[in-house]
Amino acid sequence: MRNKLWLWAFLYLFWACGDRPASERIDRQSEEKTYKPVPAFSSDSAFAFIQKQVDFGPRVPNTPSHRLTANWLVETLEGFGWQVETQEFTAKAYDGKVLELTNIIASHNPEASKRILLAAHWDTRRMADKDTERIDQPIDGANDGGSGVGILLEIARILASDALQPDVGVDIILFDGEDDGEPEYRRQRDHSQIWWCLGSQHWSKTPHRSGYTAYFGILLDMVGGKGARFYKEGYSVQYAKNVVDKVWKYAHDLGHSDFFPMRRAEAITDDHLFVNENANIPMINIIEYSPDYGFGHYHHTHADNMELIDRKTLQVVGETVLFTIYQE
Repeated sequence: MRNKLWLWAFLYLFWACGDRPASERIDRQSEEKTYKPVPAFSSDSAFAFIQKQVDFGPRVPNTPSHRLTANWLVETLEGFGWQVETQEFTAKAYDGKVLELTNIIASHNPEASKRILLAAHWDTRRMADKDTERIDQPIDGANDGGSGVGILLEIARILASDALQPDVGVDIILFDGEDDGEPEYRRQRDHSQIWWCLGSQHWSKTPHRSGYTAYFGILLDMVGGKGARFYKEGYSVQYAKNVVDKVWKYAHDLGHSDFFPMRRAEAITDDHLFVNENANIPMINIIEYSPDYGFGHYHHTHADNMELIDRKTLQVVGETVLFTIYQE
């Protein structure tokens, strides 16, 4: 009987804690630290935002699905009351194809001088070059693109609707043309040009506002997969080690240490690289990439669909990013 009572007491505490905002669920070891309160993050809402993107079809540049998704993203962010502008441009792909691309920039509390930049890419890959079938067909990109956007839309919704506000301004950039690089099976690669990350390459050299800067930035890429682990990516450590250390510490204080190992992974060419090098904004990358096996099994395959998306992973990443913003 005594064991049963202890079990019920444990379950009660578990259920009670699950409904509390992240800032109220700090590990006991961190109780002596003083953290600013943070609104609750909804993984269900983030999941729905991902599902909506996938429902449009693959968001491949120059396709109707791509245009419809862009319109929806702008309308959604404007509906939240954010100040939204688009940056339309063209860029050549590795095969000479001219891509019609759109970076989407949204701002909350635009008058604030101290700003935090959040980013993800919203396009999807036009081929499944790591798959064994339907290699020439585009992928859903539920995780690779969709998950980061879904989390950022949920953060945008929270900042627009919650009475509790951070002490900083927040900008969200949804980069286009990130995932149209050379296929795995291409034997001769042109190393004079980086064909990936076309949107961030363009924005970092010609920002939406002259002289734009941010205190730091966080890029989200492939942040919704089942069993995901987020290691300290190499370029993030090189350019913004203090930001990496801060975010990983917050994740551990929130009880998410299993998802954020204190271990470094190799450098990944991603949108944050160009934000760091060209815009001089220290930006880190939260990305699923293991130092042991690299990208997940789904990467650039048709397995990157909604069955891969896990609400727990979304909750962990969303809570950590939201918590980071509110501590500034």
